[in-house]
Amino acid sequence: MKRILLLLCMAANLQYITAQTSIDTTAVLIEQKDKIIRPETILKIENLGVNINSELAELRPTISADGNILFFICENHPYNTKYNSIRNSQDIWCSFRDTTTGKWSEAMHMEYPLNTYHYNAVYWISPDNNRILIRNAFVDGDYAGNGVSMSYLKKNGSWSKPQMLQIKNYQKYDRGRQNGASMAHDGQTLLLYMSEEKGGYNNDIYVCFLEPDGTWTEPKSLGKKINLTKYNEMTPYLAADGETLYFSSDRPGGLGDNDIWMTKRLDKSWQKWSEPVNLGAPINTEDWDAFFTLDAGGEYAYMSTHLNGYGASDIVRVKLLEKEKPNPVVLVSGNVYNKKTGKPLSASLVYETLPDGTIAGNGISNPEDGAFKIVLPYDKNYSIRASADKFFAISENLSLDSLVKAGYKEIHKDLYLVPIEIGQVVRLNNVFFDFDKWDLRPESYVELDRVVKLLQENPAIEIEMSAHTDSRGADDYNFKLSDNRARSVMEYILSKGIAPTRITSKGYGETMPVAPNDTDENRQLNRRVEFKIVKN
Repeated sequence: MKRILLLLCMAANLQYITAQTSIDTTAVLIEQKDKIIRPETILKIENLGVNINSELAELRPTISADGNILFFICENHPYNTKYNSIRNSQDIWCSFRDTTTGKWSEAMHMEYPLNTYHYNAVYWISPDNNRILIRNAFVDGDYAGNGVSMSYLKKNGSWSKPQMLQIKNYQKYDRGRQNGASMAHDGQTLLLYMSEEKGGYNNDIYVCFLEPDGTWTEPKSLGKKINLTKYNEMTPYLAADGETLYFSSDRPGGLGDNDIWMTKRLDKSWQKWSEPVNLGAPINTEDWDAFFTLDAGGEYAYMSTHLNGYGASDIVRVKLLEKEKPNPVVLVSGNVYNKKTGKPLSASLVYETLPDGTIAGNGISNPEDGAFKIVLPYDKNYSIRASADKFFAISENLSLDSLVKAGYKEIHKDLYLVPIEIGQVVRLNNVFFDFDKWDLRPESYVELDRVVKLLQENPAIEIEMSAHTDSRGADDYNFKLSDNRARSVMEYILSKGIAPTRITSKGYGETMPVAPNDTDENRQLNRRVEFKIVKN
């Protein structure tokens, strides 16, 4: 993992100008005897130290969901791409956190194709750590004006040439002096700040959504409660729960210049929000506060501050009070494998909510080892699967709607892709029946529609649909139950227009276990529905 993180931060030169070490780094968290942070607890800002901060200005931290990768801007550094040609040049730098000691590595300057313009920045790193959203519009790595672009991690550890996101009527909204963006962890919700007034300084915050064709919808204002007339709303950050929004504003009620405010999205219209709350000290100061970001755990906030640092601006973190935190989420990590060979695969990921089948987010696995990470809010039932050409996915099910919100959790779950070949068997994990029944439950339809699509797109394929039980119950009972369940699945597929000659069904009862019937977990593995490719 450390090697992958190092590749993420690849640079030609590892030197970094550090500040004088005589500065007192008293900004540490206060240890509490009972380990409980109370409203009256005073928390100081924690400076991330000389491996990241210097006598220069460090700005706009972007932290990964797992809290181990940090991108930020350093201004006027001699290694910056346009240092000799433009005043206040800004380039992207990177550091990674040692998971054992918690210390950050020496910052590294990112090389081509990321730092190519006068002002460069990373706005977002995907939970899988394989995509970054960067400042400016690029076409095959060439600067093309205002906007945002996406870059992907390649197998050799370098980043692809950034490509601009196609946002409908973007130029209509970005006419001011500033602009910026961030993205939700779902990879399909884009937040922008900009001004529709030509040359304007006061920004509004907008949202765009990913379309099926890969383009983005026209920017939509977040409404009058967020965007106040004659005030500057900027640097939005949507927490991992998809509901809690933090942003910077100079609206009335702050401690100084721009402050960090928090609000909650109340519905799916993106127009209704709770009353924004000022986060107060020490997050906000009498100076200018912005660029607020969190890891998925929501434990620490990372931000830029001009006060009491090594230089013009430093990257710091502060532990949040409970009232300032977003809702807890689950971080799901794993690897994508070829089921036949056991080798890792680079694949796209999609996760849907059940039973409606609504796409809740996307991801990609690492091109080297197939590793992925996704962030899932509680209160929903999810189907997760990978996708690659000439493979069929074994989807996984996570019933987070049945879990108590016990705080941030991390779950490991590998995903498998089965090559579309004769003899290959695919387990259908998201086909559900009630106890002792063979009627399909509605949440099964999303899974079975994928089988229908496979047969529609591959007209030569024929399959056998099978169902299996554990060893509890009489043999005859198990055969009958499994046979009826397999037939029920087949009949659903036939109802979608698939020719009867292309699918058969059979119940095997308890005769083909995949694990010993000695634990509840193993018996669950044996209770399954599968299909086998018998002709292609």
